[in-house]
Amino acid sequence: MMRVMMSMLAAAVILGACAESTPYQRAGADSRYGFSEQQIESNRYMVQFAGNSLTDRQAVETFLLYRAAELTLEQGYDHFTIVRRDTDADRRVTGTVGSPFRSHYGFNYRYYHPRFGWYGWRDPFWDDVNVREITQYHAMAEIQMGRGGREGDPNTFNAGEVVRNLGPNVRQPA
Repeated sequence: MMRVMMSMLAAAVILGACAESTPYQRAGADSRYGFSEQQIESNRYMVQFAGNSLTDRQAVETFLLYRAAELTLEQGYDHFTIVRRDTDADRRVTGTVGSPFRSHYGFNYRYYHPRFGWYGWRDPFWDDVNVREITQYHAMAEIQMGRGGREGDPNTFNAGEVVRNLGPNVRQPA
């Protein structure tokens, strides 16, 4: 009995871990969600962050900005300018149709009423329809890195300050 309980607890923990938003991580072979970057020129990069359906837009954009600042510091620069930025929302509607007559074998039971005819299969009063919208956000930015004084451009960010200020809001992987 104890072994069964421990197995059920382990399964619940594993399923619970799957059902959380994308942490701040590199996208790669294990996960297509997370950040990635590509160098365009010596001081210019394309930075991207893709979140799963549980990651909201604000988190995706925060992680993108954090990665841009982190990358800037890694490359030896102290500020970056966002040249171009975009956030896409991939929205899908998914649904399931169920029936109270569906068995665990995957087929439906039907019955015949002499007065009303056949009931139970594709009847609008018997079918249970569940519809939900799934949204995944993907943000990208082209950044140009620099050293020295910052101009008054609102698209230019001090990388050290961005890392310090956004760091507490960035959820690292477990």
